[in-house]
Amino acid sequence: MQKKIIIFSGAGISAESGLKTFRDSDGLWENYDLTEVATPAAWKKNPELVLDFYNLRRKQVIEAQPNKAHFSLVELEKKFNVQIITQNIDDLHERAGSSNILHLHGEILKSKSTSNEKQYNINGTDLNIGDLCVKGSQLRPDIVWFGEAVPKMIEAEELCKDADILIIIGTSLSVYPAANIVEFVPDSCINYLVDPKEIPNNGIKNLTPIKEKASIGIPILANTLLKL
Repeated sequence: MQKKIIIFSGAGISAESGLKTFRDSDGLWENYDLTEVATPAAWKKNPELVLDFYNLRRKQVIEAQPNKAHFSLVELEKKFNVQIITQNIDDLHERAGSSNILHLHGEILKSKSTSNEKQYNINGTDLNIGDLCVKGSQLRPDIVWFGEAVPKMIEAEELCKDADILIIIGTSLSVYPAANIVEFVPDSCINYLVDPKEIPNNGIKNLTPIKEKASIGIPILANTLLKL
């Protein structure tokens, strides 16, 4: 029986493909105050600004390309049952070829109805005022904003319950509830943390830190695991 690997990825893996992390040290994302573009209150106050912001981010995602870390995760599928749980809203894991991906915080290339949460594809790069769902409600970015629930956490918890290996990539483990992923795996799970920064292990058992950026650390780790 194949061993199960859970990949928990954050902004660090996408940053190497040229996508800026959602929160820099100054609290801004591409020079925007997050409270003005990434909260339900911001949407209510100025939906056009919110749509413009995500239209720009969407174009950046489309232009970005998967990097060595993304492709190395695909290689793991040759030997393991691999499930990716990502905080990232881009589609770089998909384009690299990974099979099983759960987006905790939504998908920037999709929209959802403001009336019933139903997901829709976006035609082209832009989502505009007047773009409506089939029932006539305005479409918004399919993004979990600050202050909103993360409904897929329940699914993530179920996926982690029988994990043999957890690989954490490019995340500070400070964004909740997503960071609770580490609480969902069994005590017997072997854990790896790939990040060049010093990340507190938050009491994670069986943890091996790899202080490298994703494009270096993940290929090394994947090669090691494939030889087991």
